[in-house]
Amino acid sequence: MRIALVTDAWLPQINGVVRTLASVTAELRLLGHEVELIAPDRFRSVACPTYPEIRLALAGPRAVGHLLAGFAPDAIHIATEGPLGWAARHWCLKRDLPFTTAYHTQFPDYVARRTGLPAQWIWPIIRRFHRPAAAIMVATETIRQQLRDQGLTHLRHWSRGVDLATFHPDHAPPDVFLGLPRPIQLYVGRVAVEKNTEAFLANNHPGSKVVVGAGPSLEALRARFPAAHFLGVRTGDALAACYAAADVLVFPSRTDTFGLVMIEALACGTPVAAFPVAGPLDVLSDRSGAMDEKLEQAIAAALLLSRADCLAHGRSFSWAASAQQFLAALQPAEARTGAGELAPELVAALG
Repeated sequence: MRIALVTDAWLPQINGVVRTLASVTAELRLLGHEVELIAPDRFRSVACPTYPEIRLALAGPRAVGHLLAGFAPDAIHIATEGPLGWAARHWCLKRDLPFTTAYHTQFPDYVARRTGLPAQWIWPIIRRFHRPAAAIMVATETIRQQLRDQGLTHLRHWSRGVDLATFHPDHAPPDVFLGLPRPIQLYVGRVAVEKNTEAFLANNHPGSKVVVGAGPSLEALRARFPAAHFLGVRTGDALAACYAAADVLVFPSRTDTFGLVMIEALACGTPVAAFPVAGPLDVLSDRSGAMDEKLEQAIAAALLLSRADCLAHGRSFSWAASAQQFLAALQPAEARTGAGELAPELVAALG
């Protein structure tokens, strides 16, 4: 199958959306599918206001449509609600071509955290974006119910996975971890207001706090919490070593739809402490994580959990299964004539 994947989130960004799309794309190609990525690196772009690490593509429906038409996809997936996503959506609707979308980010809550605007002001935009999709891919039941409450009911399950060749317990601890007072509490992710990183750093459970990641709040939080250890961005084996050496991963976000870092930590045998919100409620079990509105209590409970149980839970997620769920949710254009040729009516539409 020829799959066009349109995304405003792509490398060199480092976040759960990018890791998900990159991992699933790799699995799809292993299965023999051809994937065309339409991402900001193919266009001129500008820095996102207040978030310069994110680039916003300067491209409209004509530019995005030119790439889609040139690729002639069997299926089109629009991953994000950014400029490229809106452009692809417009192009598909004008030509009556089916497409799928995904709800990766609690965008109303994200905007509310960064701007102070009420989240309910953003939901009409989200409904408008996703309603024409043939299917909306969603990772967890909590988020599915939230979208149902917003009148978006054409939902398909698309979970996440872990690279078990990288994320496992058998890593030597990073040098910086040696000698740190235990328990070592680890945060991994963007250092930003919408990730609630401050709640992690402000919790008063004894031990050491380690932050892996970067973001717009980094320098301010580094100044406010000088006792914490800020390691910057780490990936691959270097990130896995941090997970494996930590005593607990603390996941303070209240705005994630899944929380990929949680299952990466579990695959390294490390328990998770979190607030009882969407993401943790769906991903964690009683034997792999602890949730409480008081983060210190969640941390204390998580430290009592069996690392073997955490490991078993983490290993239950795979990118191969995620890719199969993605394929099942796609809505191919039913217009191929055989032998890979497009029917004349679809050729005309793509043009």
